[in-house]
Amino acid sequence: MTEQPSLIEYPCDFPIKIMGKAREDFTRTTLAIVQCHAPDFDAAAMSVRASKNGTYLSVTCTIRATSRAQLDTLYRALSEHPMIAVVL
Repeated sequence: MTEQPSLIEYPCDFPIKIMGKAREDFTRTTLAIVQCHAPDFDAAAMSVRASKNGTYLSVTCTIRATSRAQLDTLYRALSEHPMIAVVL
C-alpha cells in the first residue's frame, strides 16, 4: 500500500484539540506531551475550556507542524495516554 500524498503543506500552524476528564494535572500532562513532539510550542498559546458542568476539559494547542510523521507521532502519543479521551 502506498502512502497518500499529504494535503497539508509543511511547515504550517496546525490546531490540535485534546479532551479528557477534568483533573488537576490534565493541562500540565497534555502540555508535556505536546512539547515533547513540538519543542517550540509556547504554553501561553494553549487555550483551555471546561465543559458546562466542569467534568471535562478541552485543550487546544496550535503547533508549528513540520511533517506528517511529527503529527502522526504526536496524535499517537496523545491518544495512548490514559487521561486523554479524544484527540481531534
